[in-house]
This record gives sequence, structure tokens and C-alpha cells, in this order.
Amino acid sequence: MTALDRLTLAVPREQITVLLGPNGAGKTTAIRVITGALTPTEGTVSTFGLDPRADGAQVRSRCGVVSAKPALYDRLSGYDNLLYSARLYEVDPQLIEPRIREAAQRFAIEYALGQQVGGYSTGMKTRLALARSVLHRPELLLFDEPTSGLDPESSQAVLDLIRDMTSDGRTVVMCTHLLAEAEGLADHVVVLDQGTDLIAGSPSALTRRYWPGAVVRLEAEHPERLDTIASWDGVIDYVRGDIATVTLDDISRVPDMIRHLVEEEVRLRRVEPHVPTLEDLYFAVRREASP
Repeated sequence: MTALDRLTLAVPREQITVLLGPNGAGKTTAIRVITGALTPTEGTVSTFGLDPRADGAQVRSRCGVVSAKPALYDRLSGYDNLLYSARLYEVDPQLIEPRIREAAQRFAIEYALGQQVGGYSTGMKTRLALARSVLHRPELLLFDEPTSGLDPESSQAVLDLIRDMTSDGRTVVMCTHLLAEAEGLADHVVVLDQGTDLIAGSPSALTRRYWPGAVVRLEAEHPERLDTIASWDGVIDYVRGDIATVTLDDISRVPDMIRHLVEEEVRLRRVEPHVPTLEDLYFAVRREASP
């Protein structure tokens, strides 16, 4: 079985890149290949200009990884988990204590450092794993489904913390199949399917590619009376269902369009400019890729 197939992945520095795709798309495998935890059978991988196959230890020392189910030592305290990790990454002994306190405070887990991790909630374990991932000051942070199993409030808190991480110069790569949590977080999006990248770019650039014009949704008492819009100047596309979707070459045409409809005594129930979401984009890409 092929896990990754002709995948091309370039990650912008000091931004959040989100890998989107269904389960089995190759997101986790891509993360493992980046760090050298898995070795590709073909192709090349360059992380920090290094080949993870030959320089895996050096690459991993510059990465911080949080998996969907972080491997923590349940019989140790939160503090001892962080202490062990700091020593493993050869953090300067004089810096270990302040680093642990700083990371624990940043991820709001300081109050529980003295407790055994086996008694932590799922959210607490995720926060501890996030704190552990930054102890050695990594340049690249790799998060694989970091909100898996969390309640909505904890998920949002974790996502807010991830956004803050780029403010101090770190680069983040995050895998998710939850479109809502990537909305507003992603600076760069890569849509994966069956191990290959379908499309990549900033959300705004990709949205312009699929929706080059301004989209407006209209609802009227008699929807068929909206059909005249199709022949008007500036209308790129017109699709009528119960709600008509109009694509215009410029959003500034909307006031004139509404005025003309009112003059024609079309009784409008709704006029709604539509800003495509990441979910809209994702399914547009998937539809285009479908045979």
C-alpha cells in the first residue's frame, strides 16, 4: 500500500501550515517523513536543508512534535515528564528549571506539575505535551491532530496557544481533518488525498482561484423572477435553486443589482454576500479531483 504518492510539500517559515484531508490521506505519514521517523522508499526530503535519513538526530533536535495521542509517562509527575524530556534533548542543566516553569505557565499546566500524569484529563495531557514540545526551543513544531478527544472549550484554548507560537519565530505544521478548527488559523493550506497534494497555497489565494468573482446569494418570493440577472452586465455566473447564487465581476455591482430588482418589483427576502469558507474550498478541491 502506498502511503505518500508524488507528494510535494513546501512549508513557509514562521507561518502555520495546515495539512487537510480525510483519514488515511497521508497526513501523519508526511509528519513522520519530515522528522525522519519514517524513511521514504523513493524521492527526497529536505528539512532545514538536511536529509532526515542521514541527519535524523540533528533534524529531530530542531523539531517539536505533538501526536494525537501523546506518549507520556503516566506514573511520573508532569514535572518529571518535562524534566526527562529536557534532559533527553540536552537542554543546558542551568536552563532546565526556568524552561519547565516557563513552558508549563505558557500552556496553563503549572498547577498540575506535581500530580501523576495518569490522573490528568485529556486536555491536561495535551497541554503537557505542548509544553514538552517547546522545552528545547525548536524551530519547527509538528502537531498531528492536537485537539483529538478534547471538548470544544479545550480545543479552542489549544488552537489559540498554537497561533501564539508563530509570534516568536517558530514554524508550525498541523494535521487535521476538522475544517472548522483550521478556519482562521491556517496561513498556508495543503489539501491531501490518497497520499498526494491536490492543492497548496494561502486560503485567500486559493479562494480567489475557485471564486474569482464576488458571490451573492438572493432569495425572493418568486425565485424565477430572478432569472433576468443571468444576462446582466458583470454577471459571471448565475445558478437558481430556492436560493439564487450570483457571481459578479465586482462586489460594487451589488447596489445597482438590488435597485434594478426592486424597480422590477421583485420582492426580495434575503441578500447575502457569500465569503467562501475553508470548508467550501476543501470540498471544491475534492470535487475537482474526483474522477
